Amino acid sequence: MDLAAVGVVVAGYLLGSIDFGVIVPRLRGVDIYSVGSGNPGASNVLRTMGRSAAAFVILGDAAKGFAAAALGDLVAGEAAGVAAAFAAVVGHCWPLWHRFHGGKGVATGGGATFWVAPVLAGALTLAWALVAGVTRRASVASLVLVAAYVPGMALFGHRGWSLVWGGAIALLILVRHHANIRRLASGAEHTIGGTA
Repeated sequence: MDLAAVGVVVAGYLLGSIDFGVIVPRLRGVDIYSVGSGNPGASNVLRTMGRSAAAFVILGDAAKGFAAAALGDLVAGEAAGVAAAFAAVVGHCWPLWHRFHGGKGVATGGGATFWVAPVLAGALTLAWALVAGVTRRASVASLVLVAAYVPGMALFGHRGWSLVWGGAIALLILVRHHANIRRLASGAEHTIGGTA
């Protein structure tokens, strides 16, 4: 990896560390770590603060993933773009600016996909909305997307290191959902707009 690629990966991490799941609630006088599940992600913001706040969080978190992927791709090529996107997801999960306590990376990874593979991103967004609408569980929809992510990238012609970094994004998001997977197994998972 050359110096330019290293630079965009570092920049991707720093961009990812801007956590809108913390910033938006804080602007409204709420410490997101102390309400609901305590997770600074759009689902917790939705449950505790409503749709408007959650929409701003999703847009902000997606925008930083998009920006990281675009920067990496334009400076050092497609694989570096996906690597920078992975770094942004890492930054979202463990943000430098927010005590290394972040969210799960779904919106950030999704935003990056809108740069890397926009048609795939559109299809995955529609699939997420459909699965979430049917199951009423954001985690189920996110896990379905994780399972489809690398095959989708391959279907749209991505190869080599782009697929490796794409797989790393999917794996990280999967790992960040470990608590959700346990709650799903026990029948105690949160519903969208609800508490269980």
